[in-house]
Amino acid sequence: MNFIIPNWLIITSGVGQIFTALIYPYIRHHVFDWYNDVKQLKPLNQEIAKTYGRYIQGLNFSFGLIAIVFTNELKEQSALAVALTGLIAAYWVGKVATQIAYYPMYDIPKRKLFKIGSYGMNTLFVLFALVNTLLFLHNLIGHYKLI
Repeated sequence: MNFIIPNWLIITSGVGQIFTALIYPYIRHHVFDWYNDVKQLKPLNQEIAKTYGRYIQGLNFSFGLIAIVFTNELKEQSALAVALTGLIAAYWVGKVATQIAYYPMYDIPKRKLFKIGSYGMNTLFVLFALVNTLLFLHNLIGHYKLI
C-alpha cells in the first residue's frame, strides 16, 4: 500500500479543523441555544460542560495547527506519527460515528443557513476522518512494514 497523501489535502484538513474550532462558539450559541440549556444545570455541571466544550474547541484547533505546521512529519512513518495520526483519526471517526448515530434524533433549527451549514460541517468531519485515517494507515503500514 504505497500511496502518497498530498500535502495540500493535509493542509486543507488542518485549515478546516481550525475553522471548526473558530466557528464552534457561534454554533453552540446561535444554532443549539447551548448556553440557555447549560444554565439549567447545577453550577458544577455548568462548569464541566463548558470545560468539555473548550476541550473540543482546543483539540480541533490543535489538530488543525499540527496538520498545517507538521505536514511532512505526519507522513514520516515514525512511531510518533503512527500514534499521533491514530489519535487524530480515532477522534474524527468517533465524531462522525456520533454524528450519524445520535444527532439525527435532534431537531436543528430549520433556517436555510443552518441546514447548509450542517451539510458543510458534516462534509468537513468526514474529510478529517478520511485524511487522518489514511495518514494513520500509511504510517502504520510503513512503520511496521506490514506490506
